[in-house]
Amino acid sequence: MLDDTQIGRRTVMKGLAGASFAAVLADPILARAAASETETVTLTLSSGKTVSAALALPETLPAPTVMLIHEWWGLNDQIKATAREYAANGYVALAIDLMDGSVATTPDEARAQMQAVDGADATETCTAWMDWLRAHEAGTGTLATVGWCFGGGWSLNASLAAPADATVIYYGRLVQEAEPLKALKGPVLGHFATQDGFINAEMVGGFEAAMAEAGKADSLTVHWYEADHAFANPSGGRYDEEDARLSWSRTLAFLAQHLKA
Repeated sequence: MLDDTQIGRRTVMKGLAGASFAAVLADPILARAAASETETVTLTLSSGKTVSAALALPETLPAPTVMLIHEWWGLNDQIKATAREYAANGYVALAIDLMDGSVATTPDEARAQMQAVDGADATETCTAWMDWLRAHEAGTGTLATVGWCFGGGWSLNASLAAPADATVIYYGRLVQEAEPLKALKGPVLGHFATQDGFINAEMVGGFEAAMAEAGKADSLTVHWYEADHAFANPSGGRYDEEDARLSWSRTLAFLAQHLKA
């Protein structure tokens, strides 16, 4: 006979199986259940520091790899659940942690932990995981970076530090100088919101100009959405269902086009 805990878990997993991706991310219980289906993996940096990440594997292997970088909240259940969704779409997905295991629940906490991130440490963490993914037996050797907000900026930074085959930026801070952008290996896809007060038209325009000066204009695709910052996060108050769905489909099409062995 099943006890209450087992019955509860079975009910949650049944709900998870029937829920849409957005519904999973919006529901803390379903997000936690989806997150539990990822595997925690670790590696040690040159400094001796151990870092962790959440790994999700697709049914068919080997497969292209995707490194996911979280928002300023940290590596929470929503980002782990997103890794699971990328795996369901055929990718070896790794959601890395740049906050040393800390997960914020308020904007003030999130801002504080974001400001405490050491750039050199975060860069080494990204590049170490990229090397790890490229060498993983389940992968094909092709790699993309994807990030949101804080992670959107780091998706670009990672691809500059250890060039990726493709880069996806959701409303993340953008480099404004041409010289560092010359290091980009693969194309860049950017999703931006017209009502975003910080990652705005001026910043995106500066990035487009710098990419052109770096000879990368043809490698950049930018999409604008009539929405606000964090529009793709169903757990937040700025979520826009239509634009989130559209940006997701565009991201999957972009990855399918560029992540080839």
